[in-house]
Amino acid sequence: MSLPRLVLASGSPRRRELLAGLGLAFSVRPADVDETPLPGEEPEVYVDRLALAKATLRALPGELVLGADTIVVLDGELLGKPADATAAITMLRQIAGREHTVYTGVALVEPQSRRQAVVVERTRVRMAAMSESEIEWYVETGEPLDKAGAYAVQGVGALYVEEVHGNYGAVVGLPLPATRRLFGELGYRIEDFRGAATGSHSELSQTPDSI
Repeated sequence: MSLPRLVLASGSPRRRELLAGLGLAFSVRPADVDETPLPGEEPEVYVDRLALAKATLRALPGELVLGADTIVVLDGELLGKPADATAAITMLRQIAGREHTVYTGVALVEPQSRRQAVVVERTRVRMAAMSESEIEWYVETGEPLDKAGAYAVQGVGALYVEEVHGNYGAVVGLPLPATRRLFGELGYRIEDFRGAATGSHSELSQTPDSI
């Protein structure tokens, strides 16, 4: 039996690198969905909903589509991507020297069989205390401007991440053990997609998402 074509419904270079690091063959088709939280929506429900929305938005028969969404939560407040440098500075002031929670939802959808599986990973992250000059310097690097919570754990932001309690990949944007389990729930082995002939066309986006 031939494998479906694996599609990553995300323009995030970090998620793309994580999958490519496994040697998987996949196409990239970023999904543009409204990421506005619903009134009173809990973080787990929010990332679950968006991951599934991204995976199903443009899914086609013969495909296996992976969608994901990541959000940072501090004191019950959802911290998405900062609108500008000023917003990034404000977010970093909030999380510096404190612990926050990263929620990452991952969805795997097979439209032909109408099967789907979703998981939400929760990871606690403690940031180092940051001076005003450090915050301003970090924002000037440009890295925080397209990241939820205004930092990248795998980039320059690693200078300020003191502790990660949970799956590191979930903070980057894609928890690989949880992703492997989703493949199993739909009757596939993620290992079988290594170098598989699942199609080579990619619709790449220059606009990354999540952290």
